[in-house]
Amino acid sequence: MDFFEAQDHARRLTGRLVGLLLLAVVALIAVASVVVTLALVLLDGQPGGDSPARALDPRLLGGVAVAVILVVVVGSLGRHLQLRAGGAVVAEALGGRPLNLETRDDNERRLLNVVEEMAIASGMPVPSVYLLEDPAINAFAAGHDPHDAAIGVTRGAIETLDRDELQGVIAHEFSHILHGDMRLNLRLVALLHGILVIGLIGHMLLRGAALGGRRRSRRGNGRVAVLGLGAALMVVGYAGTLCGRLIKAAVSRQREFLADASAVQYTRNPDGIGGALKKLAAHSAGSRLAAANAEEFSHLYFGRGVRAMSRLTSTHPPLEQRIRRILPHWDGSLPAPTSRPVTPPGSASTPEAPTGTALAGAALAGAVVASVGRPDAGDLARARQRLAELDVRLIEAAHEPFAARALVYGILMGADPESRERQRLALTSQALPEVLVELDRLAEPLARLAPGHRLPLIELALPVLRQLSAAQFAGFRACLDRLMAIETRPGARQWALHRLAVQGIEGERRARRDRHLADLGGPLSRLLSTLAMAGLANEAEARDAVEQAAATLGIDLDFVPEPPPAADLDWAMERLVRLVQAERASLLAAMTRCVEHDGRIEPEEAELLCAVAWTLGCPLPDPGRLASRPGPRHDGGHRQ
Repeated sequence: MDFFEAQDHARRLTGRLVGLLLLAVVALIAVASVVVTLALVLLDGQPGGDSPARALDPRLLGGVAVAVILVVVVGSLGRHLQLRAGGAVVAEALGGRPLNLETRDDNERRLLNVVEEMAIASGMPVPSVYLLEDPAINAFAAGHDPHDAAIGVTRGAIETLDRDELQGVIAHEFSHILHGDMRLNLRLVALLHGILVIGLIGHMLLRGAALGGRRRSRRGNGRVAVLGLGAALMVVGYAGTLCGRLIKAAVSRQREFLADASAVQYTRNPDGIGGALKKLAAHSAGSRLAAANAEEFSHLYFGRGVRAMSRLTSTHPPLEQRIRRILPHWDGSLPAPTSRPVTPPGSASTPEAPTGTALAGAALAGAVVASVGRPDAGDLARARQRLAELDVRLIEAAHEPFAARALVYGILMGADPESRERQRLALTSQALPEVLVELDRLAEPLARLAPGHRLPLIELALPVLRQLSAAQFAGFRACLDRLMAIETRPGARQWALHRLAVQGIEGERRARRDRHLADLGGPLSRLLSTLAMAGLANEAEARDAVEQAAATLGIDLDFVPEPPPAADLDWAMERLVRLVQAERASLLAAMTRCVEHDGRIEPEEAELLCAVAWTLGCPLPDPGRLASRPGPRHDGGHRQ
């Protein structure tokens, strides 16, 4: 199953789950309505033997049913709004704290390195990282999409697992991000909370009636009716929650098997995640989390996290099954609980990155599409190598709030001296003095930045930039827009990185995906022409590239040779993000055909393609690995 199929599958699965839960809710509403109506009739206290008949009055039943529906809807909607901010809300609810990006703790530093490598290798934003001070071995990924994702890891995991095992766990969590499981999981949390509210109301009624009975005399059947109503609502609510948990558990177990398999695919190292699972099985604290509300998020965890009443309600398969699927020849032995040797940050046993394999035309486009959301061990090795090649001052800057802003400014400033001088002057009047000091300090390492290294640095800076306050981000955004506005010759790559930086902080604008390629001829013509001209100095070749892309898409496109303003490209992207998921693979193939028309994808072109794919929600590993090594260009120089 490729990335696009997995995303569609997650959406279909969400629909089916919602349907099943709605059926359960309808049944519960029917039962709850009858129970509440009977209680109201008893509370009314009117004499007569027609109480059952009055309880079945359609108008009364209908009114009660509407009230029960409102309770479920309001409960679900309220929880959804609480979780709207993304994975950070879940991490903090479980007692996690944002990991200090400048930490000097070896275990914490190693965790950050592994997460950053995995993000760069998979071509997606670096998620926020949270540490749970819990001795258990566990982890989770939470959020609505990759832009607001958070990964939480326990202290027990980072102190017990070696680097390969920790990388297997993180690869497992990245699979949940890439396959769309996170949004499904949060929707389940909201839906189940709405059902649970019925039981909570019953609990409050039962408690209130019990306390009230001690303070005042009984009044007819009133207290008995309230007690019965409370008890019935508790039974109904918790029965509904049990039904929801059974559905949640059945789906979650299959998603865990998929994530385990994906972790092996990403790392090509079954001993990594297999070893982590074996250590989890042998660990004295297991995977059980101490957080008070751990049960609510049980389907998010790497390990079970909570005690299940039975296998039917367990959100995770038995550890033995998971281990045997990864390590078929496992003899059943478990490691003795021992302290983990500290692995130096940045080191690992993953093999060196293989060299690129020359592909061309449709074959290369197909290979690029197939790689979306499917990083491999070579991508991890390349990401590690790329991070090792970066100046340490730039990496440290990406982890500090003032320096991270300066880093992004420096990356997005124009290539020619005239533009940079004007932009530096503009920043003097808009940017904070502390940021300007950092910009000057980073000028020398930024000037020596190798091709293809700008995108990873922006990705590294995103977690700390997401922590900016609303006022700080407004100032940062104003400076970025000013840099683009006064750029003498803004290039496609500069525009794409600018858009990526803004979207990576603001998050994805969730638009309805209801448009087809045939409806988007204008935006497609603008974007594909820009990609073709960015890599080809010869207009005739660029025109031919767009024509081949149009043939790939099966629609007519116009070639636009003029360099577009950033506003035009933003206009095109705002329409293209509404493209249906099923046709995004075709769009990515057409984009690749435009970029590689001259037979290779150079580092700058790969960076452009990845940045545009990134903002379209298609995390793309480095496509340069699929093309031949760069050679001398036709135009004798570099184009943006």
